[in-house]
Amino acid sequence: MRVCVFGAGAVGGHIATRLGLGGAEVAVVARGANLEAIRARGLTTRALDGEHHVRPAAAANPAELGVQDAVLVTVKAPSFGSVAQAIAPLLGPETFVAFVMNGIPWWYFDQHGGPLDGTVLHELDPGGLVRRLVGVPRTVGGVVHSASTVVEPGVVHAMNPVNRLILGELDGRPSPRAERLAAIIRAGGMAAEVTGDIRQELWAKLAGGLSNAPVCILSRKDIADSFADPVIRAAALRLLRESLAIAQGLGVRVAMDPEARIEQLARFRHKPSILQDLELGRPMEVEAMLLAPLRLARLAGVDTPTLDLAVALAAAAADAAGLHTGRQGVLA
Repeated sequence: MRVCVFGAGAVGGHIATRLGLGGAEVAVVARGANLEAIRARGLTTRALDGEHHVRPAAAANPAELGVQDAVLVTVKAPSFGSVAQAIAPLLGPETFVAFVMNGIPWWYFDQHGGPLDGTVLHELDPGGLVRRLVGVPRTVGGVVHSASTVVEPGVVHAMNPVNRLILGELDGRPSPRAERLAAIIRAGGMAAEVTGDIRQELWAKLAGGLSNAPVCILSRKDIADSFADPVIRAAALRLLRESLAIAQGLGVRVAMDPEARIEQLARFRHKPSILQDLELGRPMEVEAMLLAPLRLARLAGVDTPTLDLAVALAAAAADAAGLHTGRQGVLA
């Protein structure tokens, strides 16, 4: 199976490694020092099950890689526009595209069912380029749990004890194409599965992220150190409960004990990726990870007072650092 990972950063690099180990003919789209390192020395992932090394084809221009059987888009949201502009050479008649990204995806209401079915989230796909050039029929939803970090160009550190990729069709139907890809990932040593409810998996991850990302942006500390303050920890619990209320308002029930989840996160010495971006001066995923969930809350008629304040302050911090191009308020 020819598989291209579009965006070989921390998560993308880890997934590309597992694909190579699992027997895929893997290629990556990368740039800068990371691209040069992968071309020169290959791609290395250091994980709890050992250090793994693969030699994928690598290019900044997807046209050099040719048509693929599957493409996994793992870029961060601020780079999403580059996907629409460059992905066409990777797509053949049967190529499918799995979007494995943080936050609310552009396709969220496509094949959703109910009164909001087909609602277009314009902020997440400016100009509708991805919708037009990739399209819903090719699209597979994706959620990844992998606290990974690029420690040097071409080298990924992925020491989280739970690394898992979840794929699913937007309408929940069985998916032989996603099953084939998941089988390769599993053969490469990473847990992977196909779900009949990708939105439930999305909210299970997103709710946890909304409980810690805004406060970590404001504290400039990792999750464990932030949650050590009992006031912050109590606020995080409210953030989590409000996030789960948004999901429920949209018809998604997430089986989660909020208190137990906060207790688990309080032991997690990891800086959320959005805080890592702030510290490194990279564009932050404010729209997809923080603002878009609140826009969905408004569509669902769910009140989120703690999230509204925390997200507004986090977005203001991103604006002050010049790392968030949007200027719309939370309730816009």
